[in-house]
Amino acid sequence: MFKAVHVLNGPNLNLLGTREPAVYGHETLAMIEARLAKTCKAHGVALHFRQSNNEGDLVSWVQEAGKAAEPVILNAGAYSHTSIALVDAIKGSNARVIEVHLSNIHAREKFRHVSRLSPVVQGVILGFGPASYDLALQALLSAPAKPES
Repeated sequence: MFKAVHVLNGPNLNLLGTREPAVYGHETLAMIEARLAKTCKAHGVALHFRQSNNEGDLVSWVQEAGKAAEPVILNAGAYSHTSIALVDAIKGSNARVIEVHLSNIHAREKFRHVSRLSPVVQGVILGFGPASYDLALQALLSAPAKPES
């Protein structure tokens, strides 16, 4: 079992609760963090919950988690569709990552349909609003070992 889980949030996720509530809902990032912290505590796992609008921060945090052999729940926001740097960080650090999206990216604008991250992550959960994070955490807690490729 891992000692900690890293929940990493990309650009504009600091605006949750006020940004396009019809798409992303009214729940804030702080509310999501509080709920996940409660679940982690109940399982004896530390939670490292971070948000940045800067791609380099996300890259560094993925590398940290990979080096520590701790799993990542990653909502990279728009970087999901553009970031080769995050792809390389995931692959290079051997990080175990579950990609999450609040909305169903396939039901939105065409440019959102392709995630560069999806081919290199363990799994993808999308379209369940803030519950996408809870589902990802539940998946990590119920199957803690990284499957062999």
